[in-house]
Amino acid sequence: MEELKKEPMTAALILVNILVFLLVDFTGGTQNTMHMVDCGASYTPLIIEDGQYYRLFTCMFLHFGMAHLANNMLVFFVLGQRLERVAGKVRFLLIYLLGGIGGNLLSLYLDLQSQDYAVSAGASGAVFAVMGAMIYVLLRHKGRLEDLSVRQIIIMAAFSLYFGFTSSGVDNAAHVGGMVCGFAAAVLLYHPRKIRNIEP
Repeated sequence: MEELKKEPMTAALILVNILVFLLVDFTGGTQNTMHMVDCGASYTPLIIEDGQYYRLFTCMFLHFGMAHLANNMLVFFVLGQRLERVAGKVRFLLIYLLGGIGGNLLSLYLDLQSQDYAVSAGASGAVFAVMGAMIYVLLRHKGRLEDLSVRQIIIMAAFSLYFGFTSSGVDNAAHVGGMVCGFAAAVLLYHPRKIRNIEP
C-alpha cells in the first residue's frame, strides 16, 4: 500500500477498475454479455451504426470475470508504478488512455474488415500501452531502469502476446495496437532531462 501512495495515478486506475467491476457484477454480472454491452463494452455495429464512440473509452474499464480483471491489474501494478515514477502522473495517464483507445481503434478497424463482430472489453490494450511505453523508456535509459531491464520487458511482452494469440476469446488487435500506441505516445511525451557536465 505504501508503494501505491507514491504512485497515485496507478492506484487510482486500479481502484476505478475494481469499483467498476464490482458495480457491473452486482447489477447483472460481468459474465453476462448483454449486461456488459449495456454497461459500455465495445461492439462494432453499435459504435459505427449508432455513433456510440464512447464505447472505445468505457470498454477499457470493464472486465469479463474476476480472472480477467486480476490478470490485467497485476501486470499493470508491476509496470504502472515504475512508468509513473519516471514519466510523471499526467504523461503516465495520457499514455494509458491514448494507448488503450488506440488499441481499441485498431480492433474496430479489423472488425470492420473481417465483419466478424464480437463484444470486447478489458484494460489490456491500456496495459499493453504501458508495456510499450516502458520499452521505449528503458531504451532511453540504456536498457535498464531500477530493477527492470529491456530484455525482461521484451520477454514479458513476447510471452503476453504469445499467450493472447494461442488463446481463444482474446482481442489481440487491442493488445498489439495498445503496445504500438503506447510506444509512440512515450516517444512523443517522454523526454528525460539531460544532465550536462560543466567543467570549471
